[in-house]
Amino acid sequence: MKICIVTRSVIEGDGQGRANYEIAREALRRGYPVTLVATDVAPDLQQDPRIDWVYIPVERYPTQLLSSLVFSRKSSDWLREHGREFDIVQAYGAVTSVGVDVNTVQFVHSAWMKSPSHISRVRRDLYGVYQWLYTALNAYWEKRAFDRSRSIVAVSGKIKGDLLDIGVRSEKIRVILNGADLDQFSPGERDRRALGLPPDVPLALFVGDIRTNRKNLDTVLRALVGVPDLHLAVGGSIAGSPYPALAERLGVSDRVHFLDFRRDVADLMKAADLFVFPSRYEACTLVLLEAMASGLPAITAISAGGSEIVTPDCGVVLTDSEDVGALTRAMAELARDPERRERMGRRAREIAEQHSWTGKARDYVDLFEELAKC
Repeated sequence: MKICIVTRSVIEGDGQGRANYEIAREALRRGYPVTLVATDVAPDLQQDPRIDWVYIPVERYPTQLLSSLVFSRKSSDWLREHGREFDIVQAYGAVTSVGVDVNTVQFVHSAWMKSPSHISRVRRDLYGVYQWLYTALNAYWEKRAFDRSRSIVAVSGKIKGDLLDIGVRSEKIRVILNGADLDQFSPGERDRRALGLPPDVPLALFVGDIRTNRKNLDTVLRALVGVPDLHLAVGGSIAGSPYPALAERLGVSDRVHFLDFRRDVADLMKAADLFVFPSRYEACTLVLLEAMASGLPAITAISAGGSEIVTPDCGVVLTDSEDVGALTRAMAELARDPERRERMGRRAREIAEQHSWTGKARDYVDLFEELAKC
């Protein structure tokens, strides 16, 4: 079976890229040659003689919209010429306009477009207009891509629901959640002082893009006002973020530790007592799985894809991501009860162990083999 994967990234240190990396490794393990139509590929895959890398250069384009357009056009041209050489072609969303066998859906732009928290409804400036255009075009392109795909993989139950809402037939959809690196993200301890964090206080952790409102740090900060003994570590790029100023206005800046963009997220998780991530829209929250793998009780929201694996014995799932009172209560209860945190953290790890990247890659290649026989 010859496999072609069309995607922007096939590298370990990237969410979607990590999934692609693991799928490619599993296909090679089963003896299948793999062609990667991509911009970034991990060095070890580049050096593997069984990998054929078709490089699609888009780095010089100044916006995500332009680079997406160029990637789609170039990958489509290549597939029209070479696509029949493969038994299985897998793609992601609207990265190509050519019909494929498996389309993995990490985000449904039409669902995000309807959210009252969409950036275009929050920012009435040029950036807001750009975000509206970017989302609207992607919603149109991805619906066409889904219609042209033999099989659709949704990375969470939430994404499956979003797909059904836009008319994708249920029988086309499989759900394969994202995974976690269970070795990198595992329970343990880290010296908080070495990480720039205070010792001997209850510490919550939030990790995500804090330049826009989608990850919902603003609600977390407002909830923190009502939990005076709890500190919050925030991992995410500070440049252009409105949230340090919001923490000042709310009077919690002495308890909020903005750490900027960090590559040592696994260490931050080992140093924390609980994880809080009530995102307003998420496909399948990698960072949530990683926190659970690290043995942290998790507070999230039903609007975050992947929240379906958070059970009451390992965390809290808010029915409304905007409910400051409910979030305050959840944070306060965990902040004051270390024994409960420990119990929930152990259960979180047990659940995360069912979602390794290795297992997810096996699920994908099993699907490839099934479709190749049809």
